[in-house]
Order: sequence, then C-alpha cells, then structure tokens
Amino acid sequence: MSLEKEIAAFAPTSLEEMDRVKLLNRTDTKFLLSESDLKSILAEIKDQYYALEIEGLRLHSYRSLYFDTPDFKFFTEHHNGYPDRYKVRMRKYLDSGLCFLEIKHKTKGRTRKSRIRINDFETNLSDQHKEYIKLTTGMDWDLKPVLWNEFKRLTLVNKVDEERMTIDLGTQCFMQERKVQFEPAVIAEVKQSSGSRNAPFIQAAKKRLIRPIRISKYCLGMIDLYPDLKYNSFKPKKMAIEKIKKYA
Repeated sequence: MSLEKEIAAFAPTSLEEMDRVKLLNRTDTKFLLSESDLKSILAEIKDQYYALEIEGLRLHSYRSLYFDTPDFKFFTEHHNGYPDRYKVRMRKYLDSGLCFLEIKHKTKGRTRKSRIRINDFETNLSDQHKEYIKLTTGMDWDLKPVLWNEFKRLTLVNKVDEERMTIDLGTQCFMQERKVQFEPAVIAEVKQSSGSRNAPFIQAAKKRLIRPIRISKYCLGMIDLYPDLKYNSFKPKKMAIEKIKKYA
C-alpha cells in the first residue's frame, strides 16, 4: 500500500529544527497497527505534526546490529519484565551513511539513550567501544552480535508540544541464513518528556480501538531467529503481527 499521498500532506521540518525534541530522556508509547489504519491516521493528524525531510526524503532507511551476551541476558531481562535493563546496538542511517554505537537504558518507565559516532558496523567490538559501554553502563559484559534489522522510518514532530514520533515500516530481522519480516505490520512509537495521553496520534489510535502495546522489534526478531529462547511473554505480540498479515 502506498502512503506517498498521506506523507506528502505534512509540512516539512529539518534535522536542525528537530533539535528541540531530541528527548534522549523520555517516555515511550508504542503501537502495533496495519498499514491501512496508519493511512487513515496520517490523514487525520497531518495538520498537527511536521514530517522530517532530509534532501527531499521523508522515508529514511535504517540498519541496526544488536548485541547480547552469550546467554542472552538483555533479551531474557526484557522478556521477564525487568524494570532496569539495557540494549546495546549499532545503528546506521543508510541515506546519510552516519553510524552510531547506542546504549538504551530503561529504568523506572523511562528510556535514556547514550550514543557515540562510529565509522561503521563492527561485528567484533573494538577495545575503545567496549570501554565506552563499560563506562556508560558500569558493567563489563562479554557481547556478541545476535541480530540485524532493517526498516524504513517516518519521523513526525508535534507542532506545539515537546513530542515526536517514529513510524517504522517494512521491518525485517535477520542473522546468517534466517530472516523474519513484519510487513504489513507497522510499529509506531510516541516519544514524550511527559507521557501525556493527549497526543494527536494516541487519540487517533484510541478512536480506532488500537491500544498501546509494549513491543520490541529486537525481541520479536529474536524469537524467530532463535527458536530455543523462552518467549511466553511475547506470544500475544507475535499473534497480533500474524493477525495483521492474515487480514491485510
């Protein structure tokens, strides 16, 4: 399904103008929805958000490489609902070539992201980057690459409030010979400093009976790429994606 018309209806904003809503310390509200629901929501909220535009592009391509310990500590803590947990990844913005080592720390319902610029992906962490992870987290983990993912992202910025959101389409996760695709399921994430439920996207989703959901592209990819992992907590999310695929 083409979303070009709906995306083009948003007024543009730039990376420089988006600096006011970096939100490296924030609350996140996520949604899982179909492309058809997304299309109608975008048409409804087009006057309340700007769309990030870089060199004429509004859908931007991302690739990420996630790391975990040999016993999948990060995945397991997410699955078990630990309130204090980490993700470590490298992310490349394919349109610009910029690449970062990122650490996301979830604690007390808030997400803090730290990152440094790197030259490119590393499947073996350099001593410099191991030290950065150790200094940032206070932990000296043995980390290995466990999952790649790719997707296209639309970024919207609220015209008034300190809020931005990301909408990820065409997500696929892979490692070696295994691959899983989420399309036509869409993952949207509203990022705020306050966690208000009055955000235009949240209200539009509510009208369509689309409820917030705790969902992770990383974790959903992991349960298909590593079938031996425990994933009871993620079964409802996996079923929700399959339902979207079935009725698309």
